[in-house]
Amino acid sequence: MGDGARLLNVVDVEATCWAGTPPAGQVSEIIEIGLTVVDVVAGTRVSRHRLLVRPERSAVSPFCTELTGLTQAEVATGTSFAEACRRLATEHTAGTRGWASWGDYDRKQFLRQCAATGVAYPFGRRHINAKAVFATAFDLPRPVGMATALDIAGLPLEGRHHRGGDDAWNIAALVLRLVERRAWPGSR
Repeated sequence: MGDGARLLNVVDVEATCWAGTPPAGQVSEIIEIGLTVVDVVAGTRVSRHRLLVRPERSAVSPFCTELTGLTQAEVATGTSFAEACRRLATEHTAGTRGWASWGDYDRKQFLRQCAATGVAYPFGRRHINAKAVFATAFDLPRPVGMATALDIAGLPLEGRHHRGGDDAWNIAALVLRLVERRAWPGSR
């Protein structure tokens, strides 16, 4: 089995958000990308990465800081979205390696932001919605959030919920639980 099938990028993003409607002229933008590389054959989390991304068309709201712990001052030190996508492609072989996220939000946010900014989409076509796979594997009536899934799977929540790096790490643990159960696509 080659690297392309053996290794999987588990991605989670945090984006600017507001308690209600975004202020005039502001749009939701990625401010943090968490990425955990999983070896689905060995059943291990191989590496953990976190990219801070500087928003260009919005600011971090107090609601967003409360939810994620990220501040405007912190994300202002981040890289540009274009540079973050370049790093995903070059350092994490995002264009050729399969990837997973909890739900479809992360994939759609990248598509929206890439289209809006003219930045090349860094990922290939092999995306797996881990939330949907989990719901099927555990015979749930509907998909559940990551924290609930961790409880169902008997796994601890490590770190802070709604932090990209921590959430990607936790989602990777859920992916590995699905691999153990032979419920992950390709692990049967």
